[in-house]
Amino acid sequence: MNFTYQAKTSTGGFIEGTIDAPSEEQAILLLQQKELFVLSLLPKDGNVLKIDLLSFFQRPTRKDVVVFTRQLATLIDADVPLLEALSILGRQSEKESFRKIIATIVASVQGGATLSVAFADHERVFNPFYTSLLRVGEISGKMQETLNYLADYLERSAGLNSKIKGAIFYPTFVLSALVVVAIIMMTTVIPQLLTVIKESGATELPLPTKMLIATSNFFQHYWAIIIVAVVLLVIGTYHYIRTERGRYVWDSFKLSMPKFGNIIRALYLARIAETLATLVHSSVPILESLQITADVVGNEVYKRILMEAHQNVQSGGTLSATLAEYPEFPKLVSSMISTGERTGRIDAMLNNVLKFYRTEAEDNVQNLSQLVEPILILILGVGIGLLVAAILLPIYSLINTV
Repeated sequence: MNFTYQAKTSTGGFIEGTIDAPSEEQAILLLQQKELFVLSLLPKDGNVLKIDLLSFFQRPTRKDVVVFTRQLATLIDADVPLLEALSILGRQSEKESFRKIIATIVASVQGGATLSVAFADHERVFNPFYTSLLRVGEISGKMQETLNYLADYLERSAGLNSKIKGAIFYPTFVLSALVVVAIIMMTTVIPQLLTVIKESGATELPLPTKMLIATSNFFQHYWAIIIVAVVLLVIGTYHYIRTERGRYVWDSFKLSMPKFGNIIRALYLARIAETLATLVHSSVPILESLQITADVVGNEVYKRILMEAHQNVQSGGTLSATLAEYPEFPKLVSSMISTGERTGRIDAMLNNVLKFYRTEAEDNVQNLSQLVEPILILILGVGIGLLVAAILLPIYSLINTV
């Protein structure tokens, strides 16, 4: 079986090529016998589509990273050597893609790379915030504390994201089911009922019935065009959002949405405050902290503001003065940061901002889930009422004329 590999030589050089071996373990052993430190090893033969699909469906999730980080901190706290701890976690990982990533990290560390540099090679799994804190842990010698904090940070973020998804899932599911049922009824059930009404000799139909007939006819004659239009709209929107301009427009729209916009704004403010507070508390320079926070915030609007703040601070300005110019940052945030700048306790002020907006986001999510249910009931009631009226009113009229 052929494998393609990337490796470092004993002198620190980089080499890549192919090797023939009966298994992956044998291939690694052969390369190590040549005094090479394996960075990556992938099978060359086989179905490429299958490999890509497996990698896609088995990509490491946030939960995988949280569990890995927590377990790594526990093993290091138990005085297990770093490489051995990484190897243990790699072997017990259920996802092959994650096992390969950990194996690559082990190989990089064996080749002389620091842990933060080895993790930085996998930025899609371990973001700049993660690797920056690892670097702080290496410098301070408090790797176990750093890993525990990272796990706590990721767990808090995942917990809040889970609450939001839970609040959104129910209304999304109900509305999607409603749309599917409506389409099925418009194309199959309603036409048969309306045919009966027409054949009964009814001439003057109520307005709801006329609207129902027109809608049903539209779906029956143009269903293919509707499906194509929806698919093209989804594809076009997806590609537009992937552009820089599209991301900015989409992120601006999310912040301006009624109800949801307040929740999203509070989430981003909490994330910015927590990330900045952690980096500043870990003695990461403020300019680097702003750059990292901008990279991991996940919103193009806030990213541009933070990069503007980065430039102003670099030119001798203050962070609070820049943030005060933008409505996306409430006066509370800029005022507390200004206090922190004057007192030299900016990390403590940011932690206060974090607590406030995290609580606000959680409260808003809870209130949203309570508000959504009556709105859904109202929508369903109106829809069913119009449908019943459109069918029963002409039948009632026929009965009266008999």
